[in-house]
Amino acid sequence: GIFMQRRRFTIEFKQQLIQEASEIGNASQVARRHGVDPKMLYRWIKQTEHADWKNTDPALKAVKVYTPSPHEFRSLEGENKQLKELLGEKDLEIAILRDLIKKQNPAYRTKLK
Repeated sequence: GIFMQRRRFTIEFKQQLIQEASEIGNASQVARRHGVDPKMLYRWIKQTEHADWKNTDPALKAVKVYTPSPHEFRSLEGENKQLKELLGEKDLEIAILRDLIKKQNPAYRTKLK
């Protein structure tokens, strides 16, 4: 059978294409211009993204936890209570409007959500 020769690319060449693709914003176009399969360039881009994450200092990846003060917590609880009441009122309004629609048009059988 006929076998295609596997081509090897230097790291510099790969980095150049990745950089060019990020600047242009079109990896397929860059790949075709350099005679590389677009899928391969996408794979290189994906690998560098993972490599960048692995090489990042763990201290920089740490997520800070925000704990509100007691005053902020009470304020948030109050806001939450107000929003729940508002939501309840809106649900009640919707139920009333649905009942009115059903009463005005008894043939209206479409289920409203």
